[in-house]
Amino acid sequence: MWKNSLDLLLVHAQGEIGKVIVGGAPEIPGATILDKMNHINNVDDGLRRFVTFEPRAHVAMTVNLLLEPTRPDADAAFIVLQADRAHPMSGSNCICVVTALLETGRVKMVEPETVVKLDTAAGLITARARCENGRCVSVSLDNVPAFVLALDAPVATPKWGNIRADIAFGGVFYALVDVQQIGLTIATENARALAEAGIEIKALLRDQVKVSHPEIAGLDEIAYVMFRDRDPDGAVRTCTTLKPGRVDRSPCGTGSSANLAVLHARGEVKPGDARISRSIIGGTFRAEAIGEAAVGNIKAVLPRITGEAWVYGREQLRIDPNDPFQKGFALSDTWGPQVGELG
Repeated sequence: MWKNSLDLLLVHAQGEIGKVIVGGAPEIPGATILDKMNHINNVDDGLRRFVTFEPRAHVAMTVNLLLEPTRPDADAAFIVLQADRAHPMSGSNCICVVTALLETGRVKMVEPETVVKLDTAAGLITARARCENGRCVSVSLDNVPAFVLALDAPVATPKWGNIRADIAFGGVFYALVDVQQIGLTIATENARALAEAGIEIKALLRDQVKVSHPEIAGLDEIAYVMFRDRDPDGAVRTCTTLKPGRVDRSPCGTGSSANLAVLHARGEVKPGDARISRSIIGGTFRAEAIGEAAVGNIKAVLPRITGEAWVYGREQLRIDPNDPFQKGFALSDTWGPQVGELG
């Protein structure tokens, strides 16, 4: 037996890999999950790099750190670890975490529905899991309030001229861009071009659009650019782009929440309405407006995201202090020019 190792459950939501660390992780300092996330981002990113960089990982995946909750009304807590940094919330990864908790017995499964409350850096998430024959069949997330900071914000780009983006929060901040503005469609053959465009726009947004959550300190960056389109059946076609330059395989729960806030702000959605979000590979989430709220003095919508995840295996990672690549490495064949931004 290895002296030190991490145990992970392998899970995907509509094709987007969201592994879950279920054992062996070190204690992360902090009184709240937000404090712990900020510690990973600002003080010690060793664990994140260990599980998200080569040779133990690849860029087209996420690893979720399962934690004990820091608030009494939650069953569990998690932090989203990605190749660029730790993030406060992700819909597809939250669905992966709930599925992992229930199918491993860490939270007792009750059929036909189990309620799981999750402590995240973005706030408390209430998940309702539909369960049949010992399996988590689907998960509905009552996400944190989603709101819009700006509609049609102008963004100057060297390649596409002046484009417009809706800036909205759905658990993290998004810039939502109608894909026609960059001359592409959301299709599998365009994944590379979409990824590169999204990363380029994200870099331009850094100097042109400032964001700040009115109630949660430290949530002050646009995490992702999400391209969107409308399918003939009315579904919203989504393509979230992530550092170092890839696209989300899932329909993106937090992005779908942010887009729901945009539709609500434009008067196209009211409480009780729902939209289907469809990914670049055809997977779907249901995004429903279940109510209205306020975040500070900003009008917000309460989103419910429903989707499904599958547990497909287990993994054990040995922690060896003699490993020359303990902190992992990145190469430009997968990272592209983003590799130059690594610390």
